[in-house]
Amino acid sequence: MAVNLVNVEQVSKVYGTRALLDGVSLGVSEGDRIGVVGRNGDGKTTLIRMLAKLEEADTGRVTHSGGLRLGVLTQHDSLDPRATIRHEVIGDLADHEWAGSAKIRDVLTGLFGGLALPGFEHGLDTVIAPLSGGERRRIALAKLLIAEQDLIVLDEPTNHLDVEGISWLAAHLRARRSALVCVTHDRWFLDQVCTRMWDVQRGSVHEYEGGYSDYVFARAERERIAATEEVKRQNLMRKELAWLRRGAPARTSKPRFRIEAANELIADVPPPRDTSELMKFANARLGKTVFDLEDVTVQAGPKTLLTHLTWQLGPGDRIGLVGVNGAGKTSLLRALADAARSQGEVQPAAGKIVAGKTVKLAYLSQEVAELDKNLRVLEAVQQVRDRVDLGKGREMTAGQLCEQFGFSKEKQWTPVGDLSGGERRRLQILRLLMDEPNVLFLDEPTNDLDIETLTQLEDLLDGWPGSMIVISHDRFFIERTTDRVMALLGDRSLRMLPRGVDEYLERRKRMEAEAVPASASAAPKAAPAATVSPQAARAAKKELQKVERQLDKMSTRETELHAQIAAHATDFEKVAALDAELRELVAERDELEMRWLELAEDA
Repeated sequence: MAVNLVNVEQVSKVYGTRALLDGVSLGVSEGDRIGVVGRNGDGKTTLIRMLAKLEEADTGRVTHSGGLRLGVLTQHDSLDPRATIRHEVIGDLADHEWAGSAKIRDVLTGLFGGLALPGFEHGLDTVIAPLSGGERRRIALAKLLIAEQDLIVLDEPTNHLDVEGISWLAAHLRARRSALVCVTHDRWFLDQVCTRMWDVQRGSVHEYEGGYSDYVFARAERERIAATEEVKRQNLMRKELAWLRRGAPARTSKPRFRIEAANELIADVPPPRDTSELMKFANARLGKTVFDLEDVTVQAGPKTLLTHLTWQLGPGDRIGLVGVNGAGKTSLLRALADAARSQGEVQPAAGKIVAGKTVKLAYLSQEVAELDKNLRVLEAVQQVRDRVDLGKGREMTAGQLCEQFGFSKEKQWTPVGDLSGGERRRLQILRLLMDEPNVLFLDEPTNDLDIETLTQLEDLLDGWPGSMIVISHDRFFIERTTDRVMALLGDRSLRMLPRGVDEYLERRKRMEAEAVPASASAAPKAAPAATVSPQAARAAKKELQKVERQLDKMSTRETELHAQIAAHATDFEKVAALDAELRELVAERDELEMRWLELAEDA
């Protein structure tokens, strides 16, 4: 029988006139891995702070088992700014002691990329004071994970981690024996790590078995049966459930009868996006050219990030961009944005970027744009436009779009200065969409957004007709909103990844394994009989990019053929002809993918 670690009994907490938690009773036992979700401001952080006894409840009580070893990661670290990383993370252990610990080696490599801490000028002996908030947070997380704990409480642990860091953290937490309570908006992470969910809503906490996918199903089922939520909200939950059920089958741990019930629940829900229809609309809005890059070199100061990049962003393309920190993801977006806004006058260090004449770009950067703090939320949106056309006949007023983004009628009259960081981020995205752009650049759009707002944003983007590039460490968001994943692997090139983020992680592992110093075999060898000339290498890269464009066109045509077969289901001759074309296309695509793999290995 599992030992009970923490008991929360009839706990209540009131701020001002609002009850964040009202008579909540919960428990955490050995082996529990609990994910905490809910809207921003509904009390998730308050709940876990009271659970950890960092904050007192107004009524009720929280009890810990005797001798509980508790580790807490808050959103504000308590590191000594005068200390070094070594002192805070490793303490007084001698080098041979900590280097001999597999656990310490794993944590340092997973969070910092190596035992020497390559991202820090003086490695372990770097003083903490001048470091950024993200760097300090990784240090605090490393300190917590190296210690022995019975229970770990984490508040947004994936913030400031890249895709690789999040993947490592998920694997590390799964392997630990410690119980876990975790607040995060990263749905992939929740599915990978958690076996129970707490949903904080309007003063109550609803408990669900399983990870995020199971939670979505159970909540949709509960709301359907109880009919307690409005139809619009139910439909949105069913739409996300449809996306999850069409994805990887391993996402849910429910038995077969529950899966069949889920399939029945979403039987009439169409795919999230009608790709061919959106492509037609995007072509009408954008024409043939969006961005064409020819032999482009991108630099950030003296550092060269990308070289000889020839690439095309076409109308309706939805690209997820992943890569190591510092590889040039944001710099690439800035180079494209500069070319578009200057109508081609501002160009990169080398090569040429051509932006289409009809391009109307909206760029969501990582920095939250400053607004007049005295403006009301609705006024800040109406400054841009009173009504917005979202494509496919969907038109909304500023107030309606505010409501879809979680700003109730009362909240719309709140001064901007009184909004939280997450609410300001929501407002920033809202203002961008109100301007009716046809090209969207989203740089870490999920920062500070709760899961419900992310779901609303994904729903909005489903029908948005234009070209889009998304940079995000939230792989769920990338998989949900984009059709292709491309990567900057740190080798100054841009690669298409047919298998998405999984392929990116595999490639990064291979690159790291190949980068292990081979000093023992560094003896001079006879020169090879022939070397590849720069011209030949460039030709190979151009062929690779040409093949990628052909694969994109084939993917679009394949979608169109499936739609035509469905539309002519009763015309057997027509269906037979379309099916023959589809088979031929699939065979040709398979051959082309093999060629792509050959070129990718050589590139």
